[in-house]
Amino acid sequence: MGETRRKFSREFKIEAVRLVTEGGQTIAETARELGINPSLLGRWKQQLTDNGEQSFPGKGRMKPLEEEVRRLQRELKVVRQERDFLKRATVFFARESK
Repeated sequence: MGETRRKFSREFKIEAVRLVTEGGQTIAETARELGINPSLLGRWKQQLTDNGEQSFPGKGRMKPLEEEVRRLQRELKVVRQERDFLKRATVFFARESK
């Protein structure tokens, strides 16, 4: 069987990044001490730099902008379906009235 993925809390990730940025150690050294892959720690550092407080929303939640994009995509899909239905209905009734 495959390994189960380890899950890290938001606080753990922030603290790990803080150790790198404020502790004066390299990513590799800090990762080795914490028992995680250096590339993972580097990714966390980049995410925290890019997104600030919105980093690591956790448990399947998305960042607010991503949630808004997904909501708008669903709404657009519905509006397109309604438009296509109305086009077909217009063609149907135009034929019937001849």
